[in-house]
Amino acid sequence: MLVGVGRADHILAIDQGTTSTRAILFDCEARPLRVAQRGLEQHYPAAGHVEHDPEAIWADTLAVASEALSAIELDRIAGIGIANQRETIVVWDRATGQPVHRAIVWQDRRTADECARLKREGTEELVREKTGLLLDPYFSAAKIAWVLDHVPGARARSERGELACGTIDCFLLWRLTGGAVHATDVTNAARTALLDIRGNCWDEELCRLFRVPAQLLPEVHDNSRIFGVTAPGLFDRQLPIGGMAGDQQAALFGQACFDPGMTKSTYGTGCFMLVNTGRVPLLSKQRLLTTPGYRLAGETIYALEGSIFVAGAAVKWLRDGLGVIADAAETDTMATQVSDSHGVYMVPAFVGLGAPHWDPDARGAIFGLTLDAAAAHLARAALEAVAYQTLDLAEAMERDGAPHSGTIRIDGGMAANSWLGQLLADILDCPVERPRNLETTALGAAFLAGLATGVWPGLDALARTWEAQDRFVPAMPQDQRERLVAGWRNAVARTLSRR
Repeated sequence: MLVGVGRADHILAIDQGTTSTRAILFDCEARPLRVAQRGLEQHYPAAGHVEHDPEAIWADTLAVASEALSAIELDRIAGIGIANQRETIVVWDRATGQPVHRAIVWQDRRTADECARLKREGTEELVREKTGLLLDPYFSAAKIAWVLDHVPGARARSERGELACGTIDCFLLWRLTGGAVHATDVTNAARTALLDIRGNCWDEELCRLFRVPAQLLPEVHDNSRIFGVTAPGLFDRQLPIGGMAGDQQAALFGQACFDPGMTKSTYGTGCFMLVNTGRVPLLSKQRLLTTPGYRLAGETIYALEGSIFVAGAAVKWLRDGLGVIADAAETDTMATQVSDSHGVYMVPAFVGLGAPHWDPDARGAIFGLTLDAAAAHLARAALEAVAYQTLDLAEAMERDGAPHSGTIRIDGGMAANSWLGQLLADILDCPVERPRNLETTALGAAFLAGLATGVWPGLDALARTWEAQDRFVPAMPQDQRERLVAGWRNAVARTLSRR
C-alpha cells in the first residue's frame, strides 16, 4: 500500500555492497518501510582477481530503487543517500558513460607485486603520512593504474581527458545524474591512496607515484550535501542526491558513533571496526588505517580502522566451496551442536590477511584437524575466526592509544547471530550492543541525505533514533578465553607468509 501524501520526510538509501545491491526506504523516525535487494555475481577471471560488472550494478540499483520507491508517493521523498563498497573502482568513457573494463573489487590482489615494488622503493611512509593508509592492493590507486595499463589505449585516452574514474558511489552518481556530476565524498576519496586526508584534496605527488592522471579523478565533497538531482526519466520525479559515504563510514554514522571513543564493528563479507578519534587524525603504529569518518560543513571527524578481508565470506566458502552447509544460517545451529571447535582453527586468509598483519601473500588454512573433526567443528571455527580477528583489531587500537567508550556496537548480516554476539563479548572481554536496526550502512547514508534535505536537524536528533535491541556481556571464564586466544595466535603465526 502506498504511503499517502504529506511533507517530504522520507529518504531512499541505496546500499551497493560486494555481494548485493539494496534499497531501503526510511521514514523520519529512521524506521525501514520497504527493502528491495538483488544479489550481485562475482567474477574471478584469474587467481587473486575479483571483478564486478558495472552495468549489472547499475541495472540492479535502478531495479531496487524503483521497487522501494513504489511504496510511497514520490512527493514524500526528500532525497537519496548512497553507501557503497569502498576501494572498488570503475573507469568509464566520459562521452558514452560506458565502462572500459569490469570493476576491480576491493578484495582483488592483482596489484600485489606493484605494491610490493613501491614498498621496496621506500615509498610506504609517504603514502601513510599523507593518506593514513598502507601500500596494499586493497586500495584503489594501483587498481586504476592497472586498468590504464591493460586496456588498449586507456592510458593515452585518460591523459587526453576522455576517461573518468571513481569508486562505486561516484559511478552511480554519474549515472543517476545522467553524466552531469562527476564527484565523490571524502570517505570514498580517502580510500584511493591518492587523497591528502588533512588537506582533503587530491595529492599531485601521489598521483605521480601511482601513475594516475589527475584529470581522471572526481571532485571531492562533504558527506552531506546536495550532490545533484536524478536525470529526467529515471523516476517519475527528479530526486536530490543528498548524502554519500563508503559503507563502513556510513555504518559508523548509522550507529550514531558521534563522540570520540565510540566504536562500531560491521560483519558482512569482511569485518571492519572503526573508532571515532575526533578532529585529529591518529596515525597508527600498529598498521591500522587512519581515515576520515565523516565530514560535515567542512569539518572532518577522523576514525581509526581495522579491516578484516574475510568474515561472512568464510561462511559462503563453506557453502559454495566445500558444500558442508546448504545455507549460511545453518552455521548458527551447527556451532551450538558441539561444545567447542575441537581444537580446530580456521585462518580465513583467502585473499591475504588484513589488519594488523597486512600480508597479501598469506593464504587460508585450517589447523587442528583430526579424524573425528566434523562439519559442525568447521562451521564453529569459521565463526570463531571472526571473533578472534576482531580481537586482533581491538588490541591494536588499544596499543595505538585510541579512545574507547568501553562498548562496541555491532551490525551487518552476521550480527543477527546471537551466538556470535555472545562470543564477541567473551573474546573481546567487553559489552557488545546490537541495535534495533541492523541495516546501519543504509541508515547512515539515509542520515547523511536527511541532514542535507532537512529531514533531521542535526546529530542530536540522529542519536536519539538509535536504540539497542540486545546487549551481550562477557561470561566466559578468563582461563578458557586465554587458552582459545593462544591457539588462534599460534594458527595465525603459522599462516603468515613472512615475505
